Amino acid sequence: MSKKELRVWETVSRKTILNHNKFLTVESHTVKLPDGQIIPDWPWIVIPSAAIVLAVTEDNKFLCFRQTKYAIEGTSLAPVGGMLEPDETPLNAAKRELLEEMGYESSNWVNLGSHILDPNRGIATMHLFLALNSKRVAEPDSDDLEDQEMLLLSRTEIESALKDGEFKILAWSAVVALTLNYLSNLENSKTI
Repeated sequence: MSKKELRVWETVSRKTILNHNKFLTVESHTVKLPDGQIIPDWPWIVIPSAAIVLAVTEDNKFLCFRQTKYAIEGTSLAPVGGMLEPDETPLNAAKRELLEEMGYESSNWVNLGSHILDPNRGIATMHLFLALNSKRVAEPDSDDLEDQEMLLLSRTEIESALKDGEFKILAWSAVVALTLNYLSNLENSKTI
């Protein structure tokens, strides 16, 4: 199959229209399309990228939270995660978040990919990880604002929770689905 060469958009200029805080900047870009058309007011949102981790313990329990979030009605199940600090690598952020928020460490990390939240408006990149053979090494020391409860779920429980829509954020559902797919592929490769 031959690939058609696709043309990219060009950023001609950018202007900050809101610098709310380190968590939110809104810009207006002037963009040139491949056909030469100029769009003078393309909205662009800057939010720090984040590392999202689904941890699995040595006895095959899946670590997650049942928590509240301001933009979610009711409660949601959630893996651990948080925004990258300046100059922090995604893997180091994942390790820091797992230790701070859950008190766990892992020496067996699987990178499940980096995914942009909105390809036309920027927003952020979510770096998804699986932490296998996780061990409790400390008490959690989280500065999260949400009420939350840490849970240890069986494989059947987390599969049901995903199917039932209990992970209400796209990046959370994605890390759970990619983890379950990774584990299934790993198990299938051992039976061949």
